[in-house]
Amino acid sequence: MNAASILRTVCTAGRPVICLLAAIVLLAAIAAPSQAFAHAALVTTEPTDGAVLAQSPAQFSLTFSEPVSPLVLALVRPDGTPVPLTSFRPNGQTLDIDNPQRLGSGTHVLSWRVISADGHPVGGSVLFSIGAPSAAPAVSEAVDRGLRSAIWIGKVFLYVGLFLGVGGAFAIAWLAQGRRAGRRFVIAAILCGLVAAPLSLGLQGLDALGAPLARLAQPGVWQAGLGTSFGWTALVALVALGLGLLSLVGPRGGAKLFAAAGLAGVGAALAASGHASAAEPQWLTRPMVFLHGAGIAFWAGALAPLGLAMRRKPVEAAPFLRRFSQAILPVVAVLAATGIVLAIIQVQAPAALLETAYGRLLLVKLALLFFLFTLAATNRWKLTGPAEAGGTEVQRRLVRSIGIEILIVLAIFGVAAGWRFTPPPRALAIAAVQPASVHIHTPKAMADLSITPGHVGPVAASIVIMTGDFGPLDADQVTLMLSKPDSGIEPIKRAATKRGDGTWRVDDLVVPVPGRWTARLDILVSDFEIVKIEAPIDIR
Repeated sequence: MNAASILRTVCTAGRPVICLLAAIVLLAAIAAPSQAFAHAALVTTEPTDGAVLAQSPAQFSLTFSEPVSPLVLALVRPDGTPVPLTSFRPNGQTLDIDNPQRLGSGTHVLSWRVISADGHPVGGSVLFSIGAPSAAPAVSEAVDRGLRSAIWIGKVFLYVGLFLGVGGAFAIAWLAQGRRAGRRFVIAAILCGLVAAPLSLGLQGLDALGAPLARLAQPGVWQAGLGTSFGWTALVALVALGLGLLSLVGPRGGAKLFAAAGLAGVGAALAASGHASAAEPQWLTRPMVFLHGAGIAFWAGALAPLGLAMRRKPVEAAPFLRRFSQAILPVVAVLAATGIVLAIIQVQAPAALLETAYGRLLLVKLALLFFLFTLAATNRWKLTGPAEAGGTEVQRRLVRSIGIEILIVLAIFGVAAGWRFTPPPRALAIAAVQPASVHIHTPKAMADLSITPGHVGPVAASIVIMTGDFGPLDADQVTLMLSKPDSGIEPIKRAATKRGDGTWRVDDLVVPVPGRWTARLDILVSDFEIVKIEAPIDIR
């Protein structure tokens, strides 16, 4: 009998609800995220989005909330012709991009796609005009559901290889003392991982470049995948999978060493990329991810070999069961502690559990973990002792219970793979506090206007004014007016206060609705002259 038989036993032994729950969760993890999310927030751009410039800029700049690596940079002309931008210089969190040609009049689009520190691609575009606005060229950012599904499937199979495969190899070498029960299942799981790891790398390259599945065989796609932080995860995962396989088919004398190194490789692979490993402080988060990953592999990997051993040769499996029972309590304690720390760092506020896709997936995972811990506790304190004593019926109950545990673990893999498409609340919070900015340029005067935070609610506006040729402008008074005629909102008028550093500020301001607003500045230059300048500004 193989592991599939154990799972079939679960589904036919009065447990259809568990099977249905697992299937629903796995499907939901694919279907739930329906929007492409950013993982590094764009803070400022030069030129700013919606700016109207008098002349062609010599360069562009993009500033993010964390360092990024550029993948695809392009300038789309007003006629829709894309121009690749290949000359750029990373400078901390800012990316300076050279403009290769003088731009004509009309609206242009600066399209960018970069890799954020957590290994996920981020894309967007900035519109600006030379002289006067024109019809904006179209830039598509459509979600490729086929690619997204392939990435999710690859992630699940990689988890199967790392946790059930490498973890299973460790259980056979250390807990089963080299007995063969579950060996074929573990080898099959490792082979799944050996296929999924390089395939996931190629899919990562496609996602990074925004390319379709049809381009998977192109060398540039694989180079892009290797250039992301996930490249390290895939490479370390391949090493871990190879060590796990070697512990099963190689010399018996080195099985424990290879298996232990493979288990450590599982933790290292997960710590190399992803949301949690990229979070600050990394001196804490990366070790937490390492321990969490290794702990999952220890627990989940032992389930199938233990269940098969109990099914086939329960007498010989008794020492295996006893060793697993003794070791699992500290492992669960480590899993719980690291999971709580990582969840606090990622979620930050309890309200985010319901308000964000990441939080809702976490709630699903927590519900599954509740069932898993309850089942494991029942196995540990009610079934293990009688099963070791040779109770036949109890042994059968334990085998069925282990099969249910495997189903729940697979469902958790599906939920965790769904996080690939959902930024954590931590990243959303960084983006939320970023200001909305616009540069207004006219021959008589220009201004840099920033509204912080750049979303609806109470905000503060900061204004820097200059002459049209970038000289100092000593104004007597500056008034800010925000209006949104398409929503029936007449101008919200506030007088600005001049600060000691030369900037003007408005504090008593509330933006009621999101969208594109019109910002107008009335600059009183003298008793006889008022300069009025305006530009659109996007409020989240």
